[in-house]
Amino acid sequence: MSESVPNEIDSYLVDFARLEDASNTKTPSWLQQHRQSGASRFAELGFPTPKVEEWKYTDVAPIAHTAFSPAQYELNGLQASQLSELTFGNLNCPRLVFVNGFYSSELSSIQDLPKEVQVRSLAEVLEEDPALVEPYLARYAKCEEHAFVSLNTAFIQDGAFVCVPSGVALSEPIHLLYLSTASEKPVVAHPRNLIVIGEDSQAAVLESYVGLQNRTYFTNLVTEIVAGANSVVDHYKLHQESKEAYHISTLQLYQERGSSLRTFNVTLGGLLTRNEVNAVLDGEGCECALDGLYLLSGSQHVDNHTRLEHAKPHCDSREIYKGILDGNASGVFHGRIVVQPGAQKTDSKQSNNNLLLSDDALVSSKPQLEIYADDVKCTHGATIGQLNEDALFYLRCRGIDTKTARSLLIYAFASEVVNRIKVDSVRVELDDYLFDWLPRGHLVREAV
Repeated sequence: MSESVPNEIDSYLVDFARLEDASNTKTPSWLQQHRQSGASRFAELGFPTPKVEEWKYTDVAPIAHTAFSPAQYELNGLQASQLSELTFGNLNCPRLVFVNGFYSSELSSIQDLPKEVQVRSLAEVLEEDPALVEPYLARYAKCEEHAFVSLNTAFIQDGAFVCVPSGVALSEPIHLLYLSTASEKPVVAHPRNLIVIGEDSQAAVLESYVGLQNRTYFTNLVTEIVAGANSVVDHYKLHQESKEAYHISTLQLYQERGSSLRTFNVTLGGLLTRNEVNAVLDGEGCECALDGLYLLSGSQHVDNHTRLEHAKPHCDSREIYKGILDGNASGVFHGRIVVQPGAQKTDSKQSNNNLLLSDDALVSSKPQLEIYADDVKCTHGATIGQLNEDALFYLRCRGIDTKTARSLLIYAFASEVVNRIKVDSVRVELDDYLFDWLPRGHLVREAV
């Protein structure tokens, strides 16, 4: 049992009991077992404290000590026409929209999908055809050692189910848009996403988490992705929640033989954020790329934890996480590469680079290798620094003012990882966000 904040879990267990009492009698027994296992394990683990090594630099006491009520579906006058104002809101692609963690048919738009492709609310699937998700749901994101995964599993109700069968290639991304309309009292939502990409298929999935009001709320998210043999999967996650919100997410990736999976994690919002990305390369010839970008200011804190497990031989992985921090913002990066016995010919590279724009910003970086095979190529590295004064002087000497020169260097730093995005529409949209975010970004746009 881990160190935990005492007496802070009772309200969640009460809410779980209410959920169980209100559950539909058609709820499959296997789902009830998962929920009960999650609740029991959360009761044992409790909330982690900084005494736990994996949480050394992230104190979740503000979450544990806040009385969150279960979120409810509340549109509060929100209309589909307003979604175009959001980042990625104008993408011309199928879109599933969730409000406070619950599916919204009024705001969703599913079109131009092959009839054999499933893009549905998880709650609908669990009610109408639970056999579709039983082989996968809660099989990969395990709750034994993770309190927040346990908590999410206990409250599995709704989220997105995306299933692309074998031999299907999708030309447009699928957008999963999660909106928080947040009431005056703090609320908590536990979205659960399941994405299954079949053998020899190709798909891109974009998850967006957006706060529409600057309120306090808690999003506790779990996404499981299964990449079938020889599939090509691109996954993007945008976190743009309220600057007063808490966001804990676990992304669990499982790859079969010959699959190629790329994921890009962008953190822009939130007061306290923890992103965990765990990838298991469980077949020969897999390729995996874990990329991330975090732009922080004020008192924001983000903790990025990644784990790349090479379980089979002849697999390649690449990882680049970059952070730009201003004000009193703080960041954590803990990247772990694990090469299991027998996973020979592994080729893995990891880097974490951080740019501090103020003297009060702080980053803790811990790249880590854990290797149990002898024929491998693995490297890792981390940097933490400020803008290069020589580069600034060079630009100033050519007539560029200080603010524009700083923005040019910041854009160059961020664009290295942004340019790794393969889906053009997603890359362009994020590029536009950077230009809007930077001081005198319009001049930077003209310069590049």
